[in-house]
Amino acid sequence: MKFSYANPTIIHFGQGQIQQISSSIPKNAKVLVIYGGGSIKKNGVYDQVVASLSQHSWSEFSGVEANPTKETLDKAIAQVKAENIDYLLAVGGGSVIDGTKYIAAAALHEGDSWDLITGDYKVDNAIPIGVVLTLPATGSESNMGAVVTRKATNEKLGFLSPAVRPKFAVLDPDAMKTLPEKQLVNGLVDAWVHVCEQYITSPTGHMVQEGYAEVLLRNLLELGAQFNQRDDKWRANLMWTANQALNGQIGAGMPQDWATHMIGHELTALWGVDHARSLAIIQPALLRNQLEYKQAKIEQMGRNVFGLEDSADLAERTIQSIEAFYASLHVDTGLSEVSGDKSDAIELIIEKLEHNGYTMLGENRTITPDVSREILTQAL
Repeated sequence: MKFSYANPTIIHFGQGQIQQISSSIPKNAKVLVIYGGGSIKKNGVYDQVVASLSQHSWSEFSGVEANPTKETLDKAIAQVKAENIDYLLAVGGGSVIDGTKYIAAAALHEGDSWDLITGDYKVDNAIPIGVVLTLPATGSESNMGAVVTRKATNEKLGFLSPAVRPKFAVLDPDAMKTLPEKQLVNGLVDAWVHVCEQYITSPTGHMVQEGYAEVLLRNLLELGAQFNQRDDKWRANLMWTANQALNGQIGAGMPQDWATHMIGHELTALWGVDHARSLAIIQPALLRNQLEYKQAKIEQMGRNVFGLEDSADLAERTIQSIEAFYASLHVDTGLSEVSGDKSDAIELIIEKLEHNGYTMLGENRTITPDVSREILTQAL
């Protein structure tokens, strides 16, 4: 076990914490508030943000999509440059936060913003970011990753840089009260798969990381079971669990497998499938396909997360338990966007994976395009 770990994002957690914005952003900063479709104006979050910025100079940019696009974010980048913005405040869920990270980095670049994704521009610096989280799911509020879509080419790709890790994040569970049930379900599933991608590899003996991952998975199982009895405690526990799922701690020093995400991203880019649902479509088939490498850890998950008894078919029963978890949340795990024979869709996904260089996925780099085709054939 060898790793370096630091997470400097300051978390302000709890009801009423939006007021922390006032003291968290320098008074002389010129702030751009970035948000999505305007739901924050209906649930009171926007008014709280405005009140907290009463002593700041600020403007706003709205319209960031559920899967933020380069095309929309380029408009925000132009506004940042035109107004000499020097602080960004993302108010929303993972998509708004990811988009804000892209803006923060690209606004300091004179070339095309997509250079961040291709690697033609190395992100060593960015405009500082603050966050007000409204939808717990991605953990983006305190990590250094972002995923963006380029509509023109149907590409959904990401980048990593410590420079875009938010300086602070406000996690007020009250911001979740008006969220549609579908978004809450997506948050549960997204956090679940985030933990799985860092956990379902091979046994490591790293007691803290593996044990904490199992705690988070059990949390999400229980929150799923309590979905129809949501209250303040439920919202707070989901918000904190989703944050812990991808703030870097459980993945420190661990083998990780992000193949479910990489393949799932293509479903979103091509057909607009909800990110969380794309993961639920791919994951069970991928686990069965990679059982040769993952069986011991899947069995460990069966015992320690689902409470299953040992048996010759423990791994399969564990995968079935994962599928049952998705079913309990009424998550559609079929690609309903494509009707009939899905062979053409599979080949289109393989073509995109190859184009993006995703030809050796998984913790063992064993998921080649041919293996991805096998997974997709079973999944779809």
